[in-house]
Amino acid sequence: MKVLTRQSVFSTPWFEIIAKRVDAAPDPGPYYSLKTDDYVSVVALTADERIVLVRQFRPAVECETLELPSGHVDAGETAERAAERELYEETGYRAKELRPIGTLMTDTGRMTNRSWCFLALDADLDPVWSGPERGVEPVLLPLSEFFQSIRNGEFGHALHLAPVLLAVLKSKRLADSTVLGDLES
Repeated sequence: MKVLTRQSVFSTPWFEIIAKRVDAAPDPGPYYSLKTDDYVSVVALTADERIVLVRQFRPAVECETLELPSGHVDAGETAERAAERELYEETGYRAKELRPIGTLMTDTGRMTNRSWCFLALDADLDPVWSGPERGVEPVLLPLSEFFQSIRNGEFGHALHLAPVLLAVLKSKRLADSTVLGDLES
């Protein structure tokens, strides 16, 4: 199968809805996809093995969420630069080492964007940071508490769990079984 036509049917500064016609599709009607900017997520660790997170109110789900520092890749910006910027803007932290750990498709059934995942090691708070944007609260958790927050559902953002798994798979510091704790429970 291949896409025969693409047409923008609705556009905002945050997303665009694209109608596509696909040859040999079971339904001859248009297939709709959501086009948004690429996205970055940062799994940031301090030298003393704490993870740097943010808590913020999300109107879409109408509650506060615990998340990785993240955001859109701006036009003309590299994903790496966006990761550095988002980590700093949301938390005031800068990392001594920033490693790409994967690029993911966010939702192959609906979304066109990619999620660039980074591991930031030995992150330190910049003493001249002026504070987060309104409504964003930086949170530092020891790794054991962070993994417990995943188990109990407090950290449940699907697009942020994936970078955490990539970081665990690609970093000895995170893969240590003593950090993950009892996986049977």
